Amino acid sequence: MDIREITTRYYVAPQIGAEDFETLKSQGFTCVICNRPDEEIPASHHAAAMEAAAKAAGLAFVINPLTHDTMTDDRLALQRSTLEGAEGKVLAYCASGTRSTVAWVLGHADSASADELLEAAAQGGYHLDALRGRIEFLASRKSD
Repeated sequence: MDIREITTRYYVAPQIGAEDFETLKSQGFTCVICNRPDEEIPASHHAAAMEAAAKAAGLAFVINPLTHDTMTDDRLALQRSTLEGAEGKVLAYCASGTRSTVAWVLGHADSASADELLEAAAQGGYHLDALRGRIEFLASRKSD
């Protein structure tokens, strides 16, 4: 697994497999967020199959499929509330980890500066400077 730290509690990864949940549990993860739509992957990795494997390993599992078109306020809020409600570390996964990082960045636009958010993403290996304008727009909209 290619797990990348965005914060001390939020991590992202490319697609994981059902066999990874026991390892994640042993590494202190308590929750996994699936940001990958079923349409992108084989049935063996569909959210329902992954959820069953996660629960069998004792992990919470949240299905929040994201695409460019579905990166909406409600989905960003679900990503953030899942992290805030988790008792331990959270791993979010998608195809490369990028969407999961974008969801974290945009979902926290009201509580951190664009510089702080983009730096955290960059430390995880995701260079999202093109989102600066959207982050600043979301921050201004939420402060109204």
